[in-house]
Amino acid sequence: MALLVWVPELDTGIDEIDRQHRRIVDYINKLYELRETHDRDGLGEVIGEMVDYTLSHFVFEESLMESAGYLFSGPHKKVHELFTRRVAEMQSRFDAGEDVANELHNMLSRWLFNHIRNEDHGYVDSAKAYLRMARESNPMAEKERLKAEVLQELEQRQQKKGWLARLFSG
Repeated sequence: MALLVWVPELDTGIDEIDRQHRRIVDYINKLYELRETHDRDGLGEVIGEMVDYTLSHFVFEESLMESAGYLFSGPHKKVHELFTRRVAEMQSRFDAGEDVANELHNMLSRWLFNHIRNEDHGYVDSAKAYLRMARESNPMAEKERLKAEVLQELEQRQQKKGWLARLFSG
C-alpha cells in the first residue's frame, strides 16, 4: 500500500469528525514514511501518538453518537473495541522487538477508510440533527463553534511550522 489520500466521499459533513479522521490519516502516512527507515524510536513514537489520538477520537465519536441517540452506537463502540485490541496487539509485538510496521500500515489503511464509509456514515444524520438542535437551543454553542474553528486554524498553522520553530514557540 502507499500513502493514503483523503477523498471527499470520506467527509461526514461534521467538521470535527472529519478533522480527526484526516489527522489519523496523517499518522498512518507518517507510519508509511518511517517503515523503511528502521528508525524504531521514530516508529514507536508515531505508533504511540497514533494510538492515543485514535482512542481519544473514539471517545469523542462514541459520546457524540450516544448524545445523538444513534440506535447502533453500542455495536459501533464494539467495532472500535475490536479494532483497539488488534492495534494494541500489534503495538505489543512492536514493543517486543518485532517489525510490524508494514503489517500495521496495511491493516490501518484498509480499516480506516472502510470504517468511515461503512460504519461512520451510518451515524451522520443522527449526529447532524443533534448538533443542529443543540446549536439552536444554546446561543453560546455558536460562539464555541467559532472558537473551535480558530483553535483548529492555529493548530494547522503550528503543524506547518518546522520542528525548530515549534520548539521556540511553546
